[in-house]
Amino acid sequence: MRRFPPLADWIEQVTDHFPHLSQPQAAGLALWSLGLILARSCALTAVAGLRAPLLGQSFNTVRERLRDTYREADAKRGSRRNTLGLTNCWGPWLAWVLEGWSGRQLALALDATALGNRLVVLTISIVYRGCAVPVTWKIRRATEKHPWRPEWLALLAHFRRCVPKDWTVIVLADRGLYAKWLFKAITALGWHPFLRVNRQGKFRPKGQAHWIPFTALVPAVGRSWQGRGTAFSGKKNHLPCTLLGCWSEGYSTPWLILTDLPPTAANVGWYGFRAWIEHGFKKIKRGGWQWQYTRMSDPARAERLWLAIALAIGWLLAVGGEAEAAIPAATWPPLPSAVRSRPRHPRLISVFRQGWNRLLAALFTQQPLPIGHGQPEPWAIPPPLSLMPDFAAFANPPKNLHL
Repeated sequence: MRRFPPLADWIEQVTDHFPHLSQPQAAGLALWSLGLILARSCALTAVAGLRAPLLGQSFNTVRERLRDTYREADAKRGSRRNTLGLTNCWGPWLAWVLEGWSGRQLALALDATALGNRLVVLTISIVYRGCAVPVTWKIRRATEKHPWRPEWLALLAHFRRCVPKDWTVIVLADRGLYAKWLFKAITALGWHPFLRVNRQGKFRPKGQAHWIPFTALVPAVGRSWQGRGTAFSGKKNHLPCTLLGCWSEGYSTPWLILTDLPPTAANVGWYGFRAWIEHGFKKIKRGGWQWQYTRMSDPARAERLWLAIALAIGWLLAVGGEAEAAIPAATWPPLPSAVRSRPRHPRLISVFRQGWNRLLAALFTQQPLPIGHGQPEPWAIPPPLSLMPDFAAFANPPKNLHL
């Protein structure tokens, strides 16, 4: 440590934010997270090969220290070794990400990513300035058939008391994850689902007697609609909600989003944040830590390694986000009020890259390590409500009026 003071500073940060961890566990997480930032790889040999000369230790010594971070207690040497418990880390990790957060709005995204035919990761991430920070996850074998519902419910339950009640939290998910139970689980937390659904369903606007196809509410490019009502005509699938619909130019199908927010308080354009989790997966893989090349096949060990991966990406995004927030707002294009389209002047340097550059600059100039705090972009203001369609055009014969 004395040969590389920045590591000692980072170990102190990790220890302060994860006070329940033992000193070897906190040191292992710090060694991994800082190491993979410098190596631009989460491969064990790459990180150990870089850190060994920095620490003045042998390659095998550093390699074993790194392996002990994700190994089970009975796979380590010594009688006082413990397994890193992830469930006790997610709350402190989310609290760390939100430490110093500007504003009281938070966007979360639910999605899954696969590692070939070996592993599949279910993750909840905070989307932030074009990228995403994983805050909780579950890893399963890709070849193992297992229901996802218990996993998602368990992941959501970890945050029941972690986010202030007066914050506005939206939870975004794509069409493949929509389910009525997921909608209810999100609202039970006091959060607001933004779940995209397929266009084959029907919707009954509030005060109307007839079911209207989703495609009739948003029939063509350039059309939008939003209002309260009940989604899905099947009795077991009825869902009282707000439907947000928008078909923007350049898209082959419309966005159809279900939420519990009132129509006047919701913006269909917020669903565009969901795409940022895909950029987060890219940073974990080929755009950052090269996780796609790992030979790790044990799901439990991979879950523990992901904590170091999340620490690293969260660190860089916090530092890079502060740097971007310092740029005068007048130099950036305005946020759209509807579906986000490609700006005329996209980011020349990603927030992730800005954080990496500033961290390297601090190391090269022997300055204190930058830490950073979350400064998200302001959300677009909800647009005025679209004109209601002529519901009489969709009226069913009188025999169905009891619906």
